[in-house]
Parts: sequence; C-alpha cells; structure tokens
Amino acid sequence: MSRILVTGATGFIGARVAERLAERGHQLALLLRSPRDTDRASALYPKATLIRGDLVTPQSYAPGLRAFAPETVIHAAWQGVAGADRNDAAQIGNISAAVSLAEESAAAGATAFVGLGSQAEYGPHSRMLDETAETAPTTLYGQSKLAACQATQAACQAAKMRHAWLRVFSTYGPRDNPGWMIPSLIAALKAGQKPPLTPGEQKWGFLFVDDAADAIVAVAETEAAEGVFNLGAGDAPQLRDTITLLRDMVSPGAALGFGEVPYRPDQVMHLQADITKLGRVTGWAPRVDLATGLDKTVRWFTSRDGVPA
Repeated sequence: MSRILVTGATGFIGARVAERLAERGHQLALLLRSPRDTDRASALYPKATLIRGDLVTPQSYAPGLRAFAPETVIHAAWQGVAGADRNDAAQIGNISAAVSLAEESAAAGATAFVGLGSQAEYGPHSRMLDETAETAPTTLYGQSKLAACQATQAACQAAKMRHAWLRVFSTYGPRDNPGWMIPSLIAALKAGQKPPLTPGEQKWGFLFVDDAADAIVAVAETEAAEGVFNLGAGDAPQLRDTITLLRDMVSPGAALGFGEVPYRPDQVMHLQADITKLGRVTGWAPRVDLATGLDKTVRWFTSRDGVPA
C-alpha cells in the first residue's frame, strides 16, 4: 500500500476518496485548514496524519508534507465551486495553489499527482465528450480548472512525476451539498413544494459518488494512468426522466414545474462523458445504477441523520 496525501477531504468527493483509500489500507495524510468534528471525513482524523495549512500559502503546509513524504498526492480541494462563485476573480488563486502543491509534492518525494478537474473545462457541447473534445470554457471556474490542469502537468513533467487529471462530470449521493440540484429537489418535494424547473429536455448523466471515488482511487493506484480522463456516468438520460424518478421516490405524484424556468442563454443541453479511456486504462466502470443511487441518496437526506456536513 502507498502513502497518499489528499486535499479537499472536507468536500463531497474528497471525503469519499479519503474513506475509500483508508478502506484499501493506504497510509493517509489529509491537508486541512481547520479540521472540525463535523467535517465529512472527520471519522478518519484519528487514523490519518493531519497536516494543517492553507493551499494558498505553501509555507504553511510544506514542513508537514515533507515529514509525511507521500508517494501520491490527490488534489481534490478547490475554492469557489458554487454557481455564484464561478466567475469570481478568486478562482485564479486556485491555479497557483495547485502548481505550488505539485512542486512541493515533488520536493517531498512524491511520484504521482492526481488532480480533479471539471466538465466545465470543455464548455457547452451538443454531443458525448471524449478527452479530445475542444476545451472552450465559458466561466472563470472552467478556465481556471483548465489552466490548473495545464500548469500542474508542466510542473509534473519538470519534476518527472506522473500527472493524471480527471474531468469530473455531474455527481450525486449522500452528504452532497444541499444547494445542488438533487438534494434541493429532495428538500422541496419533502416540504410539499412544487419545484420550478426548465422543460427538462437536457441529456444529463449523473455519477454516484461511490463510483466517482472508486475511479479516482483506481487512477491513483494505476501507474499507467497518466493524462486527462473523463469521469462521469457514461450514459445521459433526459433530465425530465431523472427528476420524475426522483419525485416518485420522495413524493409520488407530486406536481413538478417543468417549463416554469426558461433555459439560460448558455444552457448545456447535452452533458455526457465518454469514459472509455478511463475504463481501458484502469479497469474501472460505474457499478451503481441511477435508480439505486437515487434511492440511497433519498434515504440519506430524508433520514434522521441526513443532515449535510
């Protein structure tokens, strides 16, 4: 097993990645600004090496990083993922933070850097996307993710480190951020509200968080996994169908406000990842179908303990 450092372990995907790594017996370090017992991955804190620091100030975490001496670094942290923050100038700081992390990781002896990017790096398209698709991001978030990919790749090449970058498409599951679409719909339906929606004609794939975490762990563990990989569900049912399926699990027959919200001018109508390359290189494939994943998610959010961390 390997010595692996994870950033972003308080986040939705990062927490699940850290848990999967621990389950597989890896020696784990978590880079955190201020660990709290309410964090998603807090159950791991007594078992992991905690490195306190802020990614924007490398000197705050460099000593701890070198002391732990990771073989692999998984960079899942990012400031400004909410929709309201996606054109905030603060996005740019994520680029230098990622590059500094790659450089400090190399100095600490790491041989692999795995970063989490986004489908936003591609911008709007009207087809299934493989890794050769044009990158034309329309938000500062997408532009910064793309720049971070390119800059960390250059830093890793200079340090002779393996570099892998996963462009994450839509994910969901227990402990998701309550403001995202699926949790917010669960809350609205549970409250007896009629959620206002677009017509729902978009083709949109959703990947269960456990499958996303397993893919990231597979990339970290596979020495041949290098370059850009799409991480998504592979399929893309019509959004109307997904929302109706979710409604029937929470409040069967409840009214849905399809068509009450117009499409945005930059509305993405087809969001589907071609995951062939990821499967070929690592052997990974999604295991949780949409109905099963939604059922798990609904049960978590509607349970007594289903309070988002």
